[in-house]
Amino acid sequence: MENTAMEIKSFNNYPVHTRIDLGTLALTEQEIIDFALAFDPLDFHIDREAGRRSYFKGLIASGPHLFNLVHRTKWIPMFKDTVICGTEVKSWKFIKPVYPGMPVHSYVSITEVVPNPEKHMLALTWFYEFLNAEGEHVQTLEMTILHKMPREQK
Repeated sequence: MENTAMEIKSFNNYPVHTRIDLGTLALTEQEIIDFALAFDPLDFHIDREAGRRSYFKGLIASGPHLFNLVHRTKWIPMFKDTVICGTEVKSWKFIKPVYPGMPVHSYVSITEVVPNPEKHMLALTWFYEFLNAEGEHVQTLEMTILHKMPREQK
């Protein structure tokens, strides 16, 4: 089962493992450099020539860049009203490099729901996937977030 981000207003009654399509993005060279200068100033993220000489043979995005952008611009607008706090990021895998102009498609799905009725909250584990144009994972991660329990579950 798959849904687009615009169709989802709440995780309430949202089946585990349903994939939410968060769309495709392509980072520009300048976006990659700007993010890296602020958060990850390694040469192969900020200098085109250094990138060419590196293992990656080109300028590449910092690992956290994709997640940061998609989480901030897609996930948060959809679910922010339900969030209490994040508790864990695990299994964050940087599988393939992301180059300027490279289309990356992102999805998120809930993989686990742990209710806590006494505290009126749920611990949801979210699985983020980032895929290249060939459908190969370039990055994945799991993130556990505490959410307010929907009224009908209290």
